Amino acid sequence: MMLTTLFLLASSACKHEMARAEHNNVTLEMVRDSLIRQEDTIVYSLIERARFPLNPPTYDPSYASIPGFSGSLLELFVKQTEAVQAKAGRYDNPEEHPFFPDNLPPSLVPHYKYPEVLHRAAMSININKLIWDMYFNKLLPSFVSPGDDGNYALTAARDLECLQAISRRIHYGKLVAEVKFRDERKDYEPAIRAQDRFTLTNLLTFTNVEEAVKNRVAKKAMTFGQEVKLGDDGDKGKYKVDPAIVSGLYADWVIPLTKEVEIDYLLRRLD
Repeated sequence: MMLTTLFLLASSACKHEMARAEHNNVTLEMVRDSLIRQEDTIVYSLIERARFPLNPPTYDPSYASIPGFSGSLLELFVKQTEAVQAKAGRYDNPEEHPFFPDNLPPSLVPHYKYPEVLHRAAMSININKLIWDMYFNKLLPSFVSPGDDGNYALTAARDLECLQAISRRIHYGKLVAEVKFRDERKDYEPAIRAQDRFTLTNLLTFTNVEEAVKNRVAKKAMTFGQEVKLGDDGDKGKYKVDPAIVSGLYADWVIPLTKEVEIDYLLRRLD
């Protein structure tokens, strides 16, 4: 329930910000406020996934012997969930990016007219394959315990919540890039015309901001994931997810991949 509420709040806030952007009122500070709220969603998602052990059969194609389907239980769960969400209009929202975009059914609900904030090039940028690989091969083994408790469907559900939260945060780099471009167009245009990734990287990089983000998400992991007991001070230093892993997620993956999205977007911004 808490995760659902967070997702709805984040989506509502982002929609509101993008509506304001349509009237050129969007600021970098507004975008950063949204990114900070998305940190909460990511940390809570990781905490919920850490409730379960690795549960290897979830990812083993030989476990889910389903007629007409070739793949793991996780892949089945994600594809079927994304199909339902597509019918409900989730992927009409430019902030949302499916992990299996091929052959998704069309939306069955009335189309909401989202503000056209981003350049049309944004539609072609989807790095979820990289995010999928990072999550299952790097991140997941680092914060869940080994073992098998049989809760494979719940495990897949929690994995998808983590994937979608991380994907939303990384692809939000498109809006970050758009706002920075509008604010400093004269600095960005020459690098874009020259297709100069190095200069764009330097323009987009603020080391002090990145350090603050890494420190903040570590503190959130400490605060949200502490073991609380009545009558004593709890288990100090014991957390549901290691804060260093959350900080490392941002340092090694979220921040660099967001920057890749920003650069890919900017390189096409003048098309």
